[in-house]
Amino acid sequence: MQRRRDPVERAEERNKDGSTDLYDVSTWEPRSTVDLVAYTLYNGASYGFRALVLLIALAITLVLLISPIAVVLEDPFVSVFFGLSVVPAGLLAAYIWYTDITTSEPLTLLVVTFLLAVLFATFAALANSFSRAVIGIGGGILFYYLIVGPVEETVKLLAVQTFAYRSDSFDAVIDGAVYGAVAGLGFAAIENALYISRVIGEANPEANLFVTASGIATVRALAGPGHVIYSAIAGYYLGLAKFNSEYAGPIVIKGLLVAAFVHGTYNVTVGIVPGILTGLLPIGFGFAFVSYVVVYDLAIGYYLYRKLSRYRNTYRAVRSEPEVSRPELTEFDPPQR
Repeated sequence: MQRRRDPVERAEERNKDGSTDLYDVSTWEPRSTVDLVAYTLYNGASYGFRALVLLIALAITLVLLISPIAVVLEDPFVSVFFGLSVVPAGLLAAYIWYTDITTSEPLTLLVVTFLLAVLFATFAALANSFSRAVIGIGGGILFYYLIVGPVEETVKLLAVQTFAYRSDSFDAVIDGAVYGAVAGLGFAAIENALYISRVIGEANPEANLFVTASGIATVRALAGPGHVIYSAIAGYYLGLAKFNSEYAGPIVIKGLLVAAFVHGTYNVTVGIVPGILTGLLPIGFGFAFVSYVVVYDLAIGYYLYRKLSRYRNTYRAVRSEPEVSRPELTEFDPPQR
């Protein structure tokens, strides 16, 4: 949206010589010592606050990673399951990156977004724990719709907004979906590591490590793509907001509402529907669980796919050059190439 101008500045624009100095009248830039002090203080506070948030997130992340690191040090083979658990989510994020029909996103921004999502995931973990211990909401429908869905989708979107969103490389609406998907991958990576290490740590010492690790890694591998899909949806709307600044706030809220709702719905239904399916059909719980997760992700993924496809098709349509009609040649005209 074009910068709004004061009536004085608009009138001055009609003045051909443009000789009037409008500083501190209707325009402003840092000139005086006080200006420079104010400018420096504002930037220092802004960047300092971001640095403080990142340091806090890093400290919490390191504390949370003590358990996974201890498990890996005890048996390095467990790290293989950490990696395998994010393969489906990684492939999905790569596909969304591939659908970006505009310019390719810099690897640096993708890596930074991934790492920020890993760090900011700790805020979601604290919010979930706080709601259970202090507020008393935990495990019910309200917990998933009011806490888990909104909080987790918000922190993933913050991982995009903090750095990539401010970059000049974020120059298309669809870029929001790409960075959102990468943020979802980062969130899934640390969440999977924490879940897998906790299950292994709490398992019976006599239990088979391979069976225990492969079981929980399979469950987490199924959960990972959902994180990518939900945050890609929210990220798409973040991209839409960047290029529609007049309605940026409502657009971002819409994206978060959609992402949080489908996220919360998954959490609520994944513990109910597989049991219903096993009661109605002659199938085991494991098959019912996997089938439901795959079908749910495909349904929500199709919603995202339609958005990305519409963007791609529109991009091709508006960039295609109209065919130039040529007059019919006669035998006296030279051939045109």
